[in-house]
Amino acid sequence: MIYKPDWDQSKKRLEAWWHGDAVDRCAMAVWAPRDDRGRFTPPSFPARMEDRWLDLDYLSARNEYEMETTFYGGEAFPLWNAGYPGWDLMQSYLGAPVTLMEETAWIDPILSAGRLTDYNFQDFTIQPQNRWWKFLNRVHHFAVEQSRGRSIPSLQDLGSSGDTLAAIRGNEQLLMDLLDCPEYVQQFDFFLMQVWNEQVFEPSYQITCEAAEGSASWDNLWAAGRHYPLQNDFSYMISPRMFRKVFLPTISMQTEYLDYSVYHVDGVGAYAHVDALCDLPRLNALQIIPGAGKPSALHWLDMLKKIQARGKSLQIYIPPEEVELALSELSAGGLWLGVQAENETQARRLIEMAEKLSHN
Repeated sequence: MIYKPDWDQSKKRLEAWWHGDAVDRCAMAVWAPRDDRGRFTPPSFPARMEDRWLDLDYLSARNEYEMETTFYGGEAFPLWNAGYPGWDLMQSYLGAPVTLMEETAWIDPILSAGRLTDYNFQDFTIQPQNRWWKFLNRVHHFAVEQSRGRSIPSLQDLGSSGDTLAAIRGNEQLLMDLLDCPEYVQQFDFFLMQVWNEQVFEPSYQITCEAAEGSASWDNLWAAGRHYPLQNDFSYMISPRMFRKVFLPTISMQTEYLDYSVYHVDGVGAYAHVDALCDLPRLNALQIIPGAGKPSALHWLDMLKKIQARGKSLQIYIPPEEVELALSELSAGGLWLGVQAENETQARRLIEMAEKLSHN
């Protein structure tokens, strides 16, 4: 790749990371503005807001500008994506109305009336003529062509366990359903994620896998096979017991389907489910995100060390000033650090630090 000349070395480190190992240092992705960034002109925003998400020419120009002006250090790599505005989530392919906004999208529930048991979950499969499903396939094909020799095409944000059902049912309704009919919630969610495996992820993977030499997504990770970040942000609102009973079986099923899996633990309220997730034998890694307004993941060092002790790889984002602490406290085996540096010089120094201080 012209924007990532050391990609072969990075692939080896990422492959080792997935298996809880390290090659010569921990896996470390460092982004920085390139020193010559000023000579590039950013593309102008399209006049229509929708075109910022849907105009392929604009998406091409935006990705090109991002790649031209970014230094990709360590295991950071250029990732071609269309952004993650919400139209690309599974609930939109099931027929939920999508309203695009400046930063995201609003998706309205379609099962909000009555009891959940009034609906037959087997009726909910992907609609081939759905506008957003057709556009997803178009975007993935476009990403492949745009990426050749330049970047890795990203799978879009395709949806997840719990969150897909919550989106088409509504959060409050689904919380009540967990009290009223938890077994049916579990069956409904399990079925939706089987559909996700076969009708959403697999076709998307088949489009992108050759150009990606595997797969990559919004988690900034690459793997040599089927990989996707699993998540259930809805779990923030439920107990560990309910999470284990209702949603963990679905997540376990997804880890069996994927070749490589990382779970996106989003927010301190979701930390209550870390023990349950560590019990999943096929789950490779946990991505720990404290959430807006919180200190970095290093504030929960005991939990991070426990995750590594349970044999799971760890993905965390930290500021440059915390790199030395992370390297001294955490094992390099199965450790991925994501850092936004101020400039290329700082980025290179951080990588040199990782080479010196990484330890088992």
